[in-house]
Amino acid sequence: MKKIIPIILAGGTGSRLWPLSRKSFPKQFLELIDNEKYTLLQKTYKRIENLDNLTKPIIICNEEHRFIVGDQMRGIDTRPLSILLEPSSRNTAPAITIAALKSLQSYEDPILLILSSDHEIKDLEKFKNAITNSISLADEGKLVIFGVVPSYPATGYGYIKSSDILKNNKYKASKVEGFLEKPDINTAQNLYKDKNYTWNSGMFVFKASTIIEEIKLYEPDIIENCEKSLLNSKDDLDFIRLDKNNFLNCQNISIDVAVMEKTKKAFVLPLDCGWDDIGSWESIWKIAEKDSNGNAIKGKVLINETKNSLIRSEEKLVVTYGLKDTVIISTKDAVLVADKKNSQEVKKIVSMLNEEGFSEGEQHKKVYRPWGYYVSIEEELNWQIKKIHVNPGASLSLQKHKNRSEHWIVLKGIAEVEIENKKDKLFKNQSTYIPLGSKHRLSNSGTSPLVLIEVQSGDYLGEDDIIRFEDNYGRN
Repeated sequence: MKKIIPIILAGGTGSRLWPLSRKSFPKQFLELIDNEKYTLLQKTYKRIENLDNLTKPIIICNEEHRFIVGDQMRGIDTRPLSILLEPSSRNTAPAITIAALKSLQSYEDPILLILSSDHEIKDLEKFKNAITNSISLADEGKLVIFGVVPSYPATGYGYIKSSDILKNNKYKASKVEGFLEKPDINTAQNLYKDKNYTWNSGMFVFKASTIIEEIKLYEPDIIENCEKSLLNSKDDLDFIRLDKNNFLNCQNISIDVAVMEKTKKAFVLPLDCGWDDIGSWESIWKIAEKDSNGNAIKGKVLINETKNSLIRSEEKLVVTYGLKDTVIISTKDAVLVADKKNSQEVKKIVSMLNEEGFSEGEQHKKVYRPWGYYVSIEEELNWQIKKIHVNPGASLSLQKHKNRSEHWIVLKGIAEVEIENKKDKLFKNQSTYIPLGSKHRLSNSGTSPLVLIEVQSGDYLGEDDIIRFEDNYGRN
């Protein structure tokens, strides 16, 4: 049998789940579901890892998130076949094209299982059965898309029209007649009653050669630019940096529009497995555990006379009284309060924040780096306080700053400090000073995390005030 390569699309920004999901750390890298220890990305691979003939995945992500992807894959003991870095998002058609071309470098015409990294699936057995039943169709040269059997008249999903009525749990595919974009509520109610329509899951199964042939037929420029981008790509540690110029020449277009709406090879297979694309806070509320009043609560929360609401606090105490159908999401630096039924519109709020110049629209206070992460605690014009978490065995770059000096105070672990070629160790409650312009490095060679407070002082405190001399992670 042919090898099956999971292609995991992990390039989204998840702005509808602001303020928890932001451009710097979007929803696919978060643990959003109650009582689960895996992120959405990790779950995407974990739920299929025992399928027969399955290989390790190819993951496509934004360059900014490369170390997050690498770290989370290591967290589930998985080394991907490739992690392809998009210099900028160009939607799913170029991403899938690049992955298909890359897959042919590893295996002879494999079956590709295209998965989004931000889905929730409750019935894993039914999901695996649907995949298993799609393989023979893909091997025959068909382009298979999974159509989710609707459970309500959704306006947040696109729809697929099949030539035949699809029957639940029968795993029998039907030829695709057409695609519909997200409908208004009246149209959605009619589609919900029509058994020829299913939700568009955005998950596909096809042979690498089949999808490449169809893209060549309908969008030859995408193939040409993707081939050049892959040919001129560069290896960077565990990642592949796609050539920027050629990749940006690709149209910003989905695989649905580029191929599936035009091809004669598209078939839809019914999927009835408790699927959700976790596209809004309302969708989180629907799948979350709830109390007797329909409230989904997480974190430091106290409620009274509150019903059918989603309330989540990452840090501060949140208290409610007399609310109904409300979403409250409290993070370190932002709070969202919204009517639950309007939670799809949060994306518009993020656009407004960005237009007004609020950094909270895209940036978290918690920022991940290949060596760990830091959290901005407090800042003013000429000073800033951060908590720095360095993973065991990790090291920051050998660097200096033009505009700031730094103090380090160790809270936990043992810090190995290098300042102007002089090396020393700092233990809990000990501190050191790094003068402006001094070449320095911070390392953790121990087996437990290193946690310290960094106090920066200077005329400019931006992250771009770093001159690197040596770096274990290939950064300039």
